[in-house]
Amino acid sequence: MADGGGDLDGDDDPPNIIGYPVVTVSSAGRNLKEWLQEQFCDKPLEQCEDMRLHNAAYVGDLDTLRHLLQDNTFQRRINEKSVWCCGWLPCTPLRIAATAGHSECVRFLIGQGAEVDLVDVKGQTALYVAVVNGHLDCVRILLEAGADPNGSRHHRSTPVYHAARVGRVDILRELIRYHADVDVDHQLGPRPLFSARTLSTLVVCPLYISAAYHHLPCFRLLLQAGANPNYNYGGPVSREALGRGLASCLLDAALRHGCHADFVALLLDHGANPYLVPWEEPDRDGAGRTKVDPEALRLFQEARRHPCKLTHLCRTCIRRALGKRRLGAIPSLPLPDALKLFLLHEDC
Repeated sequence: MADGGGDLDGDDDPPNIIGYPVVTVSSAGRNLKEWLQEQFCDKPLEQCEDMRLHNAAYVGDLDTLRHLLQDNTFQRRINEKSVWCCGWLPCTPLRIAATAGHSECVRFLIGQGAEVDLVDVKGQTALYVAVVNGHLDCVRILLEAGADPNGSRHHRSTPVYHAARVGRVDILRELIRYHADVDVDHQLGPRPLFSARTLSTLVVCPLYISAAYHHLPCFRLLLQAGANPNYNYGGPVSREALGRGLASCLLDAALRHGCHADFVALLLDHGANPYLVPWEEPDRDGAGRTKVDPEALRLFQEARRHPCKLTHLCRTCIRRALGKRRLGAIPSLPLPDALKLFLLHEDC
């Protein structure tokens, strides 16, 4: 699928679009923009000539939006996907405004009935493109309006994953506040337990990608929000799969990527099992591994040789019993402040 429109595509990885046919432009010299409009717009070409609503959303012209939406004709087109003046991908006015970061236009369009979770032809929601383009105000407005914090199952990435990848801890915090899934990218669906892929299977996990790009604040926030410290792409790591060399865990990944000791300390503190890593010393020739941080390696080796403290095990068990969705309720519990900070991993 050819794309265009410069920065307004809002995509960083090839999408996994479900339900759209694979088609190519067959006629030589065919206008690509016209072809895209014909294939993916909601209306026939002759009914899509007046793009004033979409163009106003693109430039952030709130006055024009207000004026146009007083007309029932434009009101009926508020959720129409169409190609506008500077775009190629057919999009709704809300998606266009969210991509460009026009927060007041986003707020107004929602108030006028724009559907917050409609997807474009790439399966991207308005929230996803707002996250990709770093527009925190638009992210907040969309979440307050009920946008799904996990994006769409028709796209291969999620807002949480992208925020973790680029290190936008402020956006990540907002997504978590609205109960975004902090573990695996669920869009990719179930995977066979004994896949031939090893370390690469972790790349769909936000916690993994924040470690791979060394974004420590995002890594810490994800763990505090209940991300599974033993996560592999299909769930907790299988010991049987480890024996076949077919699985890897987050602690293994953090060591292989040469992450600072703080990453390893956080994983261990949140309950990562050091015995899931199928080695104690890195390969002498370094084959297949990044140079392991010496302090991180020391922490890992100590964790393998010494049992966890009882207080550490109790905290891990309590947090698991509460579950990710209820960790945010800890501050309201009738407990001493010191104990609440301990359960929240904010006592150090």
